[in-house]
Amino acid sequence: MTATHILLLIGGYFILLLLISFFTGKNDSNTDFFKAGKQSPWYLVAFGMIGASLSGVTFISVPGWVESSEFSYMQVVFGYLAGYFVIAFVLLPIYYKLNVTSIYEYLQGRFGVVSYKIGAISFFISRVLGASFRLFLVAIVLQQFVFDSWNIPFELTVVLSVMLIWVYTFRGGIKTIVWTDTLQTLFMLLSVGLSIYFINDKIGWSFSEFYSSSELQNYSQIVFTDDFFSKTHFIKSFMGGMFITICMTGLDQDMMQKNLTCKNLGDAQKNMVSFSLILVVVNFVFLLLGALLFIYAAKFNVATPLMDGTPKSDLLFPEIALNSGLGITVAITFMLGLIAAAYSSADSALTSLTTSFCVDFLDIDKKAVFKQTKIRKTTHIWMSVLLIIVVILFKYVLDRNVIDGLLTVATYTYGPLLGLFTFGIFTNYQIKDRFVWIVAISAVLIALALAKIPAESIGGYVVGYELLPINGLLTFIGLYLIRKKE
Repeated sequence: MTATHILLLIGGYFILLLLISFFTGKNDSNTDFFKAGKQSPWYLVAFGMIGASLSGVTFISVPGWVESSEFSYMQVVFGYLAGYFVIAFVLLPIYYKLNVTSIYEYLQGRFGVVSYKIGAISFFISRVLGASFRLFLVAIVLQQFVFDSWNIPFELTVVLSVMLIWVYTFRGGIKTIVWTDTLQTLFMLLSVGLSIYFINDKIGWSFSEFYSSSELQNYSQIVFTDDFFSKTHFIKSFMGGMFITICMTGLDQDMMQKNLTCKNLGDAQKNMVSFSLILVVVNFVFLLLGALLFIYAAKFNVATPLMDGTPKSDLLFPEIALNSGLGITVAITFMLGLIAAAYSSADSALTSLTTSFCVDFLDIDKKAVFKQTKIRKTTHIWMSVLLIIVVILFKYVLDRNVIDGLLTVATYTYGPLLGLFTFGIFTNYQIKDRFVWIVAISAVLIALALAKIPAESIGGYVVGYELLPINGLLTFIGLYLIRKKE
């Protein structure tokens, strides 16, 4: 598949998204942009959230992680499942009862303005970095397999990627996203299923032969309980996964904004539960694909592609799909899946960043009505520019597997949110709101210091994703210390 073919495919895909945007964005109102008029069918939101939750990071990076971590990621996924039930039955009832546009408005009513702003800032930093991770991944794939052949610089690739997202989201916002996410999820799942089928066919296996093969057994260990000090121990991975989901979904404006478009709380809960169960199966299929990719690479001598002279396992899937002779069908479905996976999370991130900044920082509801739409559109442009800058910076600073980097960043940036919401929901204390920023910064700095302790200094213990609940606990303790006396 040539670079020209890939570009034509991308162009056709975005024409389809623009058509959806045209029909869903006819009512260019802030109500539709932020909440979709609270008329989204729950099953549509649930299906679309699969693609938004997986993103290009899962599509590329999870399969690439199998070689070094086997199926240990499933331990994190089981934690995700527990976290989604907490969201459905603890957090969603609160958001619906308060009828919020930004979920961080809860913190203002519970504690005060400083807590509200700290929550919004934590989300803003987290989502900018998270969205940038996802965009970075698709940008390096497009660069490696399309734009390098035309000597187009990486920076221009990033600009074009973000501009395409802006074009189809600037009018309809979350109302458009609910529908485009559904289409993108469909493309992503079809891509993975067809890739598994055609790679097995090339090897000469049926799916059952692959599933029972000795080669798969070399990669397929799921539960790791032999070394508690290891980063991949089951308890650490499960607890980390649960809290990552509570924070990155339940305390995240991006993911909750879709849930808040459902007609009522019952529909939102049905969406969350059904989506979470399906997600476990889908993640397992991605890991199967990862094992199959490394088996195929070994059988047909496909080398892991280099990026800046270093092997990059994240690029193995595109290398096999596009350059190993599997045929045009695999190449097309892979590119459609990649584009869908990347943009299904990036477009909603851009929309949620616009929403949060307008509501949480600009107080858009307090502005004159005739100014509100202009403020929203201007903010949407500046959020696009910010994403472009951060994605370009990642090329020069990121030195790890992308999904590992994404989850590691989450352990720091979501900690204050976890502590604030937990303290607000499970205690009756009021706090000295003006000191909350000190508590939040202190918790993050202590967490950073803990992560920097050499493993040999603490008996070989490797700090993993359990740092997120530790960060939240530090925030909780700090809030207790600044509580008001009765």
